[in-house]
Amino acid sequence: MLIIFGFTQKLRLLFTRPGTCPRCGVHGPQRIMERASKLTVFFIPLLTTRRSYYSECWNCGQQTALSRQQKDALAAA
Repeated sequence: MLIIFGFTQKLRLLFTRPGTCPRCGVHGPQRIMERASKLTVFFIPLLTTRRSYYSECWNCGQQTALSRQQKDALAAA
């Protein structure tokens, strides 16, 4: 019996918010993204194994890691 399994990563835009980039100093929109790693069997995603959040500057592409609590606080503000 042959079982094909693996892991995939999915990126999802959660929301955008205005902010200042710590790298380039430009005040503009910051994208809040979610990266989820999923276990797949026969190319069907079964369960999420890891989830991480980060903020990305639209101007320079700088990515800053966020915790789940930080992401929730930014979404509420």
